[in-house]
Amino acid sequence: MKFSGTFKLNDTTTEEVWLALSDPVMIENALPGCQFLVEVEDTDVDFDALREEHGDRDVEPTSDPETIAERAFEQGNHYAGVIGISIGPVNPTFETVVTIEERDQPYMEAGGEGSAGDSSFEMTAWMDLDATDDGVEVDWTAEAEVFGRIAQMGQRVINPAANQVVKRFFSSVQDEIREREIAEGGEVEQAESAESNDDDRGIVDRILGRSEGN
Repeated sequence: MKFSGTFKLNDTTTEEVWLALSDPVMIENALPGCQFLVEVEDTDVDFDALREEHGDRDVEPTSDPETIAERAFEQGNHYAGVIGISIGPVNPTFETVVTIEERDQPYMEAGGEGSAGDSSFEMTAWMDLDATDDGVEVDWTAEAEVFGRIAQMGQRVINPAANQVVKRFFSSVQDEIREREIAEGGEVEQAESAESNDDDRGIVDRILGRSEGN
């Protein structure tokens, strides 16, 4: 199955959107049904242990670039989450592991898999940011193989559910950007002023996904 679309974020810039999407905590808060999203060492995950450790956590998003840099997504790293999704008459909760395959502003690619009882999926997703006159367009594509009970429902049921999740997610991203005053320039001003010395430039480069020599 293939899903794709474009979502428009108004009154913001690619740098601001990329900064927000670099923060796993912001993704956790914006993704519908997400109980937690945390970095793990490999793809063999003990979800019972993760639930015990992170199930009741309440971590606030931040506008501080140094904090985001410390916990930002990194290429090659793995992230585990538990996500509840409504698909037709069922409401599965997927245990999911995602690997960041490529991350270089304004492009990100991730691959992962998830399982929930008698259903599972494998997926690769791409995202690219494009500046417009009054905001940012996020072009996204996902290719997925779905197995089990959910697969039996077919694309006529799965596609609307997937598109609704994406729509709610990017709407929440827009709200997070505004609430954290990223769109007011505070985040960008901090990042720009940080470039006044080499140590702080490293913070900004890590957030933006830049590697040495680029």
